Amino acid sequence: MSKFQDSNNLLSAFADNSFGRNIIENTSEIASNNDAIFAINGDYYGFRNDGVIIRNGTLYRDSPVRTALALFNDGAIQSFDETQISSSELLADGVTNTLSFGPVLIEDGKMVEDFSHVMIDTNFGNRSIQGANPRTGIGMIAPNHYIFIVVDGRKEGYSRGMTLPEFAQVFADLGCTEAYNLDGGGSSTMYFMGRIVNNPQGKNRERGVSDILYIKER
Repeated sequence: MSKFQDSNNLLSAFADNSFGRNIIENTSEIASNNDAIFAINGDYYGFRNDGVIIRNGTLYRDSPVRTALALFNDGAIQSFDETQISSSELLADGVTNTLSFGPVLIEDGKMVEDFSHVMIDTNFGNRSIQGANPRTGIGMIAPNHYIFIVVDGRKEGYSRGMTLPEFAQVFADLGCTEAYNLDGGGSSTMYFMGRIVNNPQGKNRERGVSDILYIKER
């Protein structure tokens, strides 16, 4: 849980400090290179070629297709339909970062309970998003008051992971009014003070990703 005085503390960074397909580094490497004290993996935008990608106030990709998450300059986060609002409107409204993955877990204080309709890209191993998997997500209790959750999984005797309803419930129980699912599975990684604090892939082995969300040492 992180509570900030202003909205300049939550940032995003690319692998190798470069935007593009199939550019990857471990979460810990990207975090270290950006002097992060805390980081989680992001949406792995580089795995696909669509979505609306705004990072640190710059538009990098404008191919609307799904429900994404917007981070605003006042510290709020809110999901939005990429096909219903233009990137220019997002920037004019003060959006600093977008994350294009999903699904939405909580919107306007209401927890999503039925994920049977969710259509989302499968990733490495072509696993279903509906089962119990490792998860990464971000939630908001109030502007500048965030919850970051990483759930380990796929490790017998340690953790099976979580289903989407279970994951949404955790954010709801912690008081989040908004919550959004990010890239999970083998990507799910949490970094704090120079080390990985979860068990990526159930093997203590990070998988390269294209981007992170992070908090920088002030």
